[in-house]
Amino acid sequence: MQVESEGEAEAACAAVLTPPLSLEGGLAAELRPANIVQRVLSLFRNVRPGSDLSHFQLPATFNLPKSQLQLYGEGVYCVGDDLLGRCARGADSLERLAAVVAWSISTTRPPIFGFAPYNPVLGETHHVSTSSGGSTLNVLLEQVSHRPPVTALHAADARGDVRLVWCQSPAPRFHGASVEAAVRGARELRLPRHGETYVVGCPNLVIRLLPSPGVDWAGDVRVVCAESGLEAKLSYCRTRRSFLGFGGGDARCVRGRIFRSSAPDETLCEVDGFWDRQVSIKDVATGEVSVLYDAQRAIGDLATPVVQDQKGVSASESAVVWGEVSDAILKKDWETARQAKRRVEDTARRLAKERNERGEVWTPKHFSLSQNKDGDWECWPLEETVPPAPIVVPSSSSSS
Repeated sequence: MQVESEGEAEAACAAVLTPPLSLEGGLAAELRPANIVQRVLSLFRNVRPGSDLSHFQLPATFNLPKSQLQLYGEGVYCVGDDLLGRCARGADSLERLAAVVAWSISTTRPPIFGFAPYNPVLGETHHVSTSSGGSTLNVLLEQVSHRPPVTALHAADARGDVRLVWCQSPAPRFHGASVEAAVRGARELRLPRHGETYVVGCPNLVIRLLPSPGVDWAGDVRVVCAESGLEAKLSYCRTRRSFLGFGGGDARCVRGRIFRSSAPDETLCEVDGFWDRQVSIKDVATGEVSVLYDAQRAIGDLATPVVQDQKGVSASESAVVWGEVSDAILKKDWETARQAKRRVEDTARRLAKERNERGEVWTPKHFSLSQNKDGDWECWPLEETVPPAPIVVPSSSSSS
């Protein structure tokens, strides 16, 4: 969507930034109606099992007041612990891979049943900076494709210790009693000073409609570093197996192991815990157990980004594109939200139609886009660095 040319002067005024998803999830709790389960079930009454829901249009009453771009970005720049910096500071390859595992767990944020973000429009961007551990991390996202939906992310710290490139393409499907969204595309975390690149997977989002409504992350995730020959495999599950293998234990568990790719049956470390509480790591050789990840420290109390440079905010910024919709949702003015959302979507369709009539092919502004032989999308940033953003995450001292 060529929103850059429309309304630059009013961009900062129109930006609406909302609290990130954290352990409390208070924002959606304020918006949730009493009959949310019945309303969600009614949405899928005429949807056939196996249907692709990538472009399923939700009424504004089911939307979180933020775009999917913002949710992806928040998983990187909204964190209470300097987990990315820890990856770069690891003393050896095993310590660094364990730190990458901890960081990957931190991107798993508590989903909220009955609410979903806006589907980003083509060309939409999200640009935010945050400071932690004495270094600034600049994060830039762009919606590089609409059909299918593909989001690209590039993040880099000012010291050159960390560089992160994502290419995310959600593929939600309806299965009758549930909706499962697989997130395709690799997340690559590079540590230039160590000459290491970590390829990090993502669990699937599972929305259960029957018999007991709920939403959780599930599935297997791999973290692989070809340079060190180390990898980890994690399994996210809704319930921990109890005695005799039956379900019914605590929810949101994550278990896994770290091993050498050349000796996959030889476990170096065991990972066990709950991604919304604590995850421990055990050195198999010494028996030593330590805390790998603490959710309360990492995502328990997150600051809301703010506009620092009003003139620098682009009209393609997510918080601007959807600003009127988000403002109306926060005020629970559902008719205004419905009309504003329709205007955004109608504008995107009009611009696509005009490009087709002119025979133009959409070209992303910040990334190149391709599809590999396996059908997965690959995105590469056009620039080596990410500039400082006009939107920043306040430090804990300034936000308290």
